[in-house]
Amino acid sequence: MTGSNDYNINAYTLDSVLPVYTLKGHVNTVCCLAAGKFGTLLSGSWDTTAKVWLNENNVMTLKGHEATVWAVAIIPANGIMLTGSADKTIKAWRAGKCQQTLKGHTDCVRAIAILSETQFLSSSNDTTIRRWTISGECMFEYKGHTGFVYSIALLPNGEDFVSSGEDRTVRVWRDGQCHQTITLPAQSVWCVTCLPNGDIAAGSSDNMARVFTRDHSRKASADEVELFNQQVASSAIPVQSSDLGGIRPEDLPGKEDLINPGKKDGQTKLVKVGDNVEAYSWSQSECKWTKIGDVVGSNDGKQTAGQKVMYEGKEYDYVFSVDIEEGRPELKLPYNVADDPWHVAQQFIHQHELSQAYLEQVANFIISNTAGVTLGSAAPTYSDPFTGGGRYVPGGGAGVQQPTAGGDPFTGGSRHIPASSVPMETTPAPHRNIYFPKTSYITFDTANLQQIIGKLTELNESIANEYKLEQSDISQLKLMVEKLNDANSSPTLDQVKILQKALKWPQDQVFPVLDILRLCIRNQFVNKCFCNKQDGAAFISYIQQITSINCKTANKMLVFRTLCNAFQCDTGSNLLKNSREEITTLLMDCKSIKNKNLQIALSSVLLNYAVQQHSEQNAEAKFELLSAVETVLEVEQEDEANFRLVVALGTLTHNDHDSKSLAKSLEIAQTINRLQSKTSVQKLIDSAKGLLQILQ
Repeated sequence: MTGSNDYNINAYTLDSVLPVYTLKGHVNTVCCLAAGKFGTLLSGSWDTTAKVWLNENNVMTLKGHEATVWAVAIIPANGIMLTGSADKTIKAWRAGKCQQTLKGHTDCVRAIAILSETQFLSSSNDTTIRRWTISGECMFEYKGHTGFVYSIALLPNGEDFVSSGEDRTVRVWRDGQCHQTITLPAQSVWCVTCLPNGDIAAGSSDNMARVFTRDHSRKASADEVELFNQQVASSAIPVQSSDLGGIRPEDLPGKEDLINPGKKDGQTKLVKVGDNVEAYSWSQSECKWTKIGDVVGSNDGKQTAGQKVMYEGKEYDYVFSVDIEEGRPELKLPYNVADDPWHVAQQFIHQHELSQAYLEQVANFIISNTAGVTLGSAAPTYSDPFTGGGRYVPGGGAGVQQPTAGGDPFTGGSRHIPASSVPMETTPAPHRNIYFPKTSYITFDTANLQQIIGKLTELNESIANEYKLEQSDISQLKLMVEKLNDANSSPTLDQVKILQKALKWPQDQVFPVLDILRLCIRNQFVNKCFCNKQDGAAFISYIQQITSINCKTANKMLVFRTLCNAFQCDTGSNLLKNSREEITTLLMDCKSIKNKNLQIALSSVLLNYAVQQHSEQNAEAKFELLSAVETVLEVEQEDEANFRLVVALGTLTHNDHDSKSLAKSLEIAQTINRLQSKTSVQKLIDSAKGLLQILQ
């Protein structure tokens, strides 16, 4: 799989130079990819998003970063997806929702490597590597690189790792320390990976891929090793290089200073040799200084003839200091003679948010200061995929099933019961699924109206006068509920207004009103009053408010039951479909509350969403629901709630190849196996078996 500046992702096989398929969806450069199990792919882009792909479909888009997503990774065991960005943050995602934002790096996050189900590494332009827990704690900070750290890869032991970066090095880290530093004869080491045999492969800006090994049987010949060492020693290191900083040759010691040992592996020392400055690196394993290049250029930011100047990790023929106006710091204007001066001037203006009036002035400045230099006279340059001229610049741019005490909506008297038959053979028949796909919504219809009205009347005595109900109002609410099943009667607008007034009661007193809403919202007229296009957003906002963290558990349970009943009418079903992400977030916030009635109500909402999406071709919605259900199953303890969650999974995956693949990528079968081994409830055991058959 490859990501590209053409905004696409191409898939290749080893025996074809042409892509077997192309994934389209990003609207800017695709700069990172990560593969998960069962064909899941995660991509990051300059368009500030990450996308989840499965079976050549974009099933989810992760939005939340404010700048380029440079790094992506997947932890299949727990369904967590990680994204690192130029906004300096790392985000942990689950079911399409950002669960955690990790802050600590002071510059762009460039790479992420997974250590375990609970820990991972990240690297950054701030020259550091950090070790994190999924909960957001930074456990350790590794320092050693002197430039951007572009890449990280784990060694075969799964604990130690290697890194590479802008300082021309590959560094091997063991037991939290930089164990070895390998300098390459290139300006940047873009990527590094570890092979199964323990070898390390690195790709660098000199168009080379090199493999390093500890196995003497695979070691290059003596001549090849000597040539490599000579290439490193003869490398020209611009004085502006970030690991050297500004230097004054007259202040440097002579070569005799190399008798003093270094303090750590990879330490750089500059010595004066005649009129030249040489750079050496300390090898802890060999206990000696090794020459890594000659320092060239001058310390004033200007280049000598034929020399390149480093700026933001890329070599340029010129880096001008531009004084735009008095009192404003000078701006750096990098330029290569192969570039169009007018195009470079326009990029410069956009990057620094300057007036368009400066275009001609900046372009003419470039032209006049590069007079006589023609295309092709410059030394060959490489194309920097991360920090080059085209890089992203942050800142730029009826038949209702009723769950009564004696009626199970799945296995009760109203369910379909296959006709009895006498077995014709002794071979056990395959498990027969009678639970899914579920095709009708779950509703909560039973109620003791007398008790509800009694509690409402009691609490009304202490309500502020602004929202206190008259006795006649309470009678109207009672009448509205009593007439719900009367085909010749319908609630009136005045009755709905009384209900809306009562819903403004304080959160610790509103629960009997919510119970009345739960019953009435099954009615078409009442449903439209709350869930229509004009008022639906306000209704969802009220739902979010009434289920906030500090609200009563009873409120949350009644709200979830209300949502289940709202699915019964088209208006409510459409509102809930369009508000799926907001409702799912509410459910996830309550998944750990140990209350049987609440958990059953919560699971029923997810089941109703599964029923709604069963016949829909919305892979992103199904992936979000599968992830949400799996997440709740991990903490759920109530058998009835678990049963409804299993039926939700079966409904989503039934005769749906993509959803089946998504469920496999989330390793839902493992969760179901654990659940099956812990329960003695037969319908839960049977439904779990049916789901596992689907997932085979």
